[in-house]
Amino acid sequence: MAFADICLVIVLAPLVAAVISGLGGRLIGRTAAHLLCIAGVTVSFAGSAWVLQQMLNGAPVFNEGVYTWGISDGLHMEVGFLIDNLSALMMTVVTFVSLAVHVYTIGYMRDDPGYQRFFAYISLFTFAMLMLVMSNNFLQLFFGWEAVGLVSYLLIGFWYKRPTAIFANLKAFVVNRIGDFGFIVGIAVIVAYMGSLDYAEVFARIPQAIGHDLYLTPGEPSKVITVICVALFLGAMGKSAQVPLHVWLPDSMEGPTPISALIHAATMVTAGIFMVARMSPLFQMSPDALHFIIVIGATTALFMGLLGLVNNDIKRVIAYSTLSQLGYMTVALGAGAYGASIFHLMTHAFFKALLFLAAGSVIIGMHHEQDIRRMGGLRRYMPVTYWTALIGSLALIGFPGLSGFFSKDIIIEAVRLSDTEGSGYAYWCVLLGVFVTALYSFRLVFMTFHGRERMDEHTREHLHESPWVVTLPLVALAIPSVAIGWLTVGPVVFGDFFAGSIAQAPDGPIAELGREFHGPGAFVLHALQSPALWLALGGIVAAWYLYLKRPELPGRIATRFARLHRLLVNKYYFDWFNENVVASGVRNFGAGLWKRGDETAIDGFLVNGTARAIGALSLVVRRVQSGYLYHYAFAMIIGLSLLLGWMLLKS
Repeated sequence: MAFADICLVIVLAPLVAAVISGLGGRLIGRTAAHLLCIAGVTVSFAGSAWVLQQMLNGAPVFNEGVYTWGISDGLHMEVGFLIDNLSALMMTVVTFVSLAVHVYTIGYMRDDPGYQRFFAYISLFTFAMLMLVMSNNFLQLFFGWEAVGLVSYLLIGFWYKRPTAIFANLKAFVVNRIGDFGFIVGIAVIVAYMGSLDYAEVFARIPQAIGHDLYLTPGEPSKVITVICVALFLGAMGKSAQVPLHVWLPDSMEGPTPISALIHAATMVTAGIFMVARMSPLFQMSPDALHFIIVIGATTALFMGLLGLVNNDIKRVIAYSTLSQLGYMTVALGAGAYGASIFHLMTHAFFKALLFLAAGSVIIGMHHEQDIRRMGGLRRYMPVTYWTALIGSLALIGFPGLSGFFSKDIIIEAVRLSDTEGSGYAYWCVLLGVFVTALYSFRLVFMTFHGRERMDEHTREHLHESPWVVTLPLVALAIPSVAIGWLTVGPVVFGDFFAGSIAQAPDGPIAELGREFHGPGAFVLHALQSPALWLALGGIVAAWYLYLKRPELPGRIATRFARLHRLLVNKYYFDWFNENVVASGVRNFGAGLWKRGDETAIDGFLVNGTARAIGALSLVVRRVQSGYLYHYAFAMIIGLSLLLGWMLLKS
C-alpha cells in the first residue's frame, strides 16, 4: 500500500465509523456502534504509530496533494498531506488519547440514551483533528480548524436539555469565531502577498514579504510578516484559550467528562500550539509577534492557575489547570523554543487526559457529584483511580522524573535564557506558576481522596472502584505520564527530531540548554538545584497544611482577603465584562441601528417619507387639474409666454 493510501486510511477510518454510527446507530445498536468507532480509531492509531516509526527510521518527508478542489487565478486549493516528524508525533498522540477515551466512554456513558450519537461525535472529532495536523496547506488547515470547533460545539452541548450546556456551547462557538476571524485574515494576507496556500511555497516566499508594509492605521506602517503572525495567533488564542479568549473553556465542562479529556486536554485546545509551531518559519521572522505571544502566554499561565485555588468543581479545577499549562506552551512559543512547546504538548496530553478521566471515575463513584467539598477519603474505596490521579497530579506539578517535570523545567529554563522582549516578565510568571500549580493540584487530591469523608450516607454505601473499561484507560495513560519524558526528552527537544519540521534559531535558548544536557538522569539531578522543584514541593506542603492539617484556615484567609477572593471567584470579571459591556454594548448598538437607522432613517424617512412627500405633492398638483377648458388654455398661454421670453433672453 502506498504511503498516500495509508494516510487516507488513517484519516478516513474514524470518519467512516462516525458516519455509520451517527446515521445508522439505531439500526446497528449500541454494542456495534462502540465496536465500530473503537475499531476505526484503533486503525488510525496503528497507522499513526507505523508512520512515526517510519519517520524515526529516516523515511523522507511526504508532502503531496491527494485531491484538487479547485484552481482560481493560479491559486491551488487542494487536500494534501504533510507527514514529517511533527505531524507524525501529533497523529500518534491524538489517536492514542482518542482510543483511550473511546474505551473509557463505554463505561462512563453506558446509561446515556445518546450513546451511539456520542461515539459518532468523538470519532468525527478524531477525523477533524487528523485533517488539521496532517494538512500541507492553509485551506485544509482551516477546514480542520473549523471542523474541530463545530464538533466541540456539538459535544459541549451534548446534553442539550440542560440550559447550562446550551449556554456553554454557544459561548465556546462565539468566542472561537472571534479568534477565527483573525485566523482567516492572516490566511487572506498570506494569499495576497505570497500567492499560495501551500506551506512549502509560502515558507519559500517569506523573503518576498519581509520588505512590505501594511497601513492598518493612517501613517502607521506595520510589517506584513507581523500582521500575518499576530492574526494567525489570534486564531490560536481562541482555540488554545489564551487570555482574553479563554472564557469558553471552563464552561465547556458542562459536556460529558470523556470530551473534557479528548478535546479540552489533549487535542483541540492544543491545535493553536501546533499551528504556531508549524508556522515557526513565519513567526521567527517577527520579534514583535513573539513579544505579543510570550506576554499573553505568561499572563495565562499564572493568572488562570490562581482561579483553580477557589473553584470547587473537580472538572473545573482541572480545566483551569489546562488553561495554565496552555499558557506554558504559549510562553515557550514566544521564547522561540517551539520544540519544547510541542514536547510539553505531548506530555501534557497524557497526564491531563489521565486527570480528566480520573475525575470522571470519581464522578461515577460519587453518583455524579462534582463538588470536592462533598468528597474526601475516596482513596480507600477507589484505589486505582487514586493512584493514577496521584501520578497525573505529580506529573502536572513537574515532580522529578515524571513526564511533566522534563517538559515544564525545560520551558522555564528556556524562558530564562530567551532574549525575546517580555521574557523577564514571563520567567517570573511561569516560575510562580509552579507553586500555584502544586497548590491547586494537591488541594484537589487532598480534598478528594484524603481527610474525613464528607459525602452523605447513601453515597458512601455505594462507593466502589469503577469498572475495568474506566480504569484500564487510566492505567494506559499513567504509563506514558511516568515514562515518556525519560524516553523522548533527548531526541525530541535537544536532538534533531524536529529538524526540517520546526524553524528554531541555532543560537536560541534550546541550543544553549542542549550544550548542558547530558542525559535525562543528569537533568533530574540538576533540577535539585533549581527553584522550580522547591516551589513545587512548597505548594504540596502548603496544600497539606491548609486542607488536611488546618482545614479551617482557607475560610479565614478568604475572609481576611475578601476583595482578592471575590476577584478570583468572579474570574477577574471577564464574564461580567463580556456579558454587561461587550454583549450589552453590541445589543444596544444593534437596537440603535434598528430604531434610528432602520425605523427612523430607512423606513421613516426614505420609504415612508418618500410616500408622504409624493402624497403632499399630489395634493398640490391635483388642484391644477380642475377640468375647465379655459384653465388649461390660460396655462398654455402663460407657458408659451414664458418660453418665448426665455428664447428672447437667450438670443
